[in-house]
Amino acid sequence: AYTYVEKQVGFGPRVPETEPHTACGDWLVLKLKSFGADITEQLGTVQLYDGRNIPMRNIVASFHPDKKNRILLCAHWDTRPFADQDRSRRNEPIDGANDGASGTAVLLEIARVMDTLKPPVGIDIILFDVEDHGQPDNDSAAPMQDTYCLGSQYWGEHPHKVNYSAKYGILLDMVGAKGATFSMEGVSMQFAPRQMRKIWDTASQLGYGRHFMYQQTHPITDDHYYINTLTGIPTIDIIEYYGATRSNFGPYWHTHADNMSVIDRKTLKAVGQTVIQVIYNET
Repeated sequence: AYTYVEKQVGFGPRVPETEPHTACGDWLVLKLKSFGADITEQLGTVQLYDGRNIPMRNIVASFHPDKKNRILLCAHWDTRPFADQDRSRRNEPIDGANDGASGTAVLLEIARVMDTLKPPVGIDIILFDVEDHGQPDNDSAAPMQDTYCLGSQYWGEHPHKVNYSAKYGILLDMVGAKGATFSMEGVSMQFAPRQMRKIWDTASQLGYGRHFMYQQTHPITDDHYYINTLTGIPTIDIIEYYGATRSNFGPYWHTHADNMSVIDRKTLKAVGQTVIQVIYNET
């Protein structure tokens, strides 16, 4: 998983409408195909907070599409086009090593494992685009709703398959930082408390209790919010989040410090091993 983070960061910031974004997207598709996935590329257009329309590229990788019992795993693969939480170079895009690349990397490693050992259920991995292009905090305009998570909003309204359903979903966002802890976030506990407790209990049994904290925190609007509200699939968010405000995502969040220096192999393993244990114990 660590090498998959490195590879993504090596392309440069994966901001929509840029060459690094296109190149990384092409690599993700080829990588997932090499692991035996059936690929659906969902192409569309979404409107940003400033009124501009930009292209969107959601990548769906399905494993064992014949199985009716399915689990959804997801992350976002794009990166923030500006460092609005930084004190310098605020208008420049960030590397997004943790915020974007880490969740995608863990899912790539899970895909590699599934290519070797067939899981007992069908798995759909969705890599959402245009998640992190939301209204910057230093914008002079009044705060607007629903400016983040545009790829998952699009997918929620236009699923890649008609009447698509899954038993539940797991979203990975910012899952690679050294010493990261993951709280029981409010939206997840509202829509999928049973699934969340099962995942946290699995992490504890594996010895990763120092990362997965039995502490409920305030709800946040992430891709899982739109999956829950638009599709009804109970979906939880494994995300580094410490409290009640947006600033509690970690000191690197939406700054140029979100680079390879924050990524830790042990954290990636804790998250990936927990998710693998959960899906391979499904019936």
